[in-house]
Amino acid sequence: MNQLQFVGLITEREVLRYTPAGLPLVNAVLQHSSKQMEAGIERLAEFEISAVAAGEISGRFSGTPLGGTYEFTGFLAKKNRHSKSLVFHIIDFRAVETAQHLDTGA
Repeated sequence: MNQLQFVGLITEREVLRYTPAGLPLVNAVLQHSSKQMEAGIERLAEFEISAVAAGEISGRFSGTPLGGTYEFTGFLAKKNRHSKSLVFHIIDFRAVETAQHLDTGA
């Protein structure tokens, strides 16, 4: 199974564009920060990840405010066939309270 869910901020977002096949998509950068328990020790977990919203969700994603806190659901895939870099593909997202941001982990 390839599913990732985390709470994060939209720190960068490009304008809505269309692929040659006519699929709407938006590229973005998401940022996450939380405290996680690992082997009985609290650890700060932080990351920034490249993301893409494609298809119907791209319109809603493109209209959301930068810096807003959201719960993202999606999957990871290579940036392209020949790349080793991963991109998070957003399948769904919803706004969350800022206090939840600190308590929800990757």
